[in-house]
Amino acid sequence: MRPLEAHIDLDALRHNYQLACRCAPQSHSVAVIKADAYGHGAVACAKALESQVPAFAVACIEEAMTLRKAGISKPIVLLEGIFSVDELTLVDAQGFWIAVHSQWQVDALLAATPRQPIPVWLKVDSGMHRLGFSPNEAADIWRQLLAAPNVTALHLMSHFATADAQDNHYFSQQMAQLQALARDLKAPLSLANSPATLAYPVAHGDWNRPGVMLYGSDPLEMANEISQQLKPVMTLCSEIIALRQLDEGEPVGYSGRWRAPRPSRIAVVACGYGDGYDRHARDGTPVLVNGQRCAIAGKVSMDMLTIDVTDIPDATLGSEVVLWGSSRNGAVLSVDEVAQHCDTISYTLLTGVLPRAPRRYHGGSA
Repeated sequence: MRPLEAHIDLDALRHNYQLACRCAPQSHSVAVIKADAYGHGAVACAKALESQVPAFAVACIEEAMTLRKAGISKPIVLLEGIFSVDELTLVDAQGFWIAVHSQWQVDALLAATPRQPIPVWLKVDSGMHRLGFSPNEAADIWRQLLAAPNVTALHLMSHFATADAQDNHYFSQQMAQLQALARDLKAPLSLANSPATLAYPVAHGDWNRPGVMLYGSDPLEMANEISQQLKPVMTLCSEIIALRQLDEGEPVGYSGRWRAPRPSRIAVVACGYGDGYDRHARDGTPVLVNGQRCAIAGKVSMDMLTIDVTDIPDATLGSEVVLWGSSRNGAVLSVDEVAQHCDTISYTLLTGVLPRAPRRYHGGSA
């Protein structure tokens, strides 16, 4: 078998969820498992967490139905709400909770006759300028929904644009708007994403929405004492499948971007952009070989990448290569560090790992 695998540590997932809960002990923490649990496998992650979480959150009804068909019975929040009026029938039948961010959704909900009232999170645009109503609009719609017999468990919901940043001026502006609106309406809140959960207790409302932190990625621009306790959930690992000895000046890979600065030993690894590894990884992007750091040398190919193992004499055919995550000897390479070398963020690396890299689950229910 091709040696590339994505190992998923469900114990680490549960640890990270409990860390989110300890950050905000007075809040409920919904586990965000959209985009196939950020590439980790939504069904397996939901089963691993179901006994601990009060609710899950996904982007859309298709993702929610995947969980229901797998036997997940906990409440599921549809973060983007419904995409058509017809979906309300399924929302009612399956007991989903919905975000409401557009007038047509409000109209559809008010006109509906569900068997039971539908829990609703009203989306407020406090500065992200993506989805939701302005604070003034939201106040009027809140009162309409509050009076509707087919709506229950009404909450105000918003999303922070800069909670990950050290400069929190814009975050403070968003927070002030939301606090004023909540006071006026006496409304419960769902505000905190992963960075706000980790760094801003003021944003801890009735419901928090930890997402990427559940998978061990630190979303903060500058790590804090709490985020440093996160454990990586995915280890993307492979093996060395070939070795080459190059003279000084010899090129490696497409376009010869990397040239050996000295007599060099180059290893070929079974992993490429056809598996979801970022093609934009620069020369020098770190990897672990037998737990020791070395670096990518040359452009990533579809099925392979090349690394400089000149300073790792014990590197041989079959040696373990960790692209990110934890090596067998306990060394850790953060997906966040790899993302920086690819000029991207951990979210794109994790969600980009393709099915050709099979998931192997460890640590209990999957």
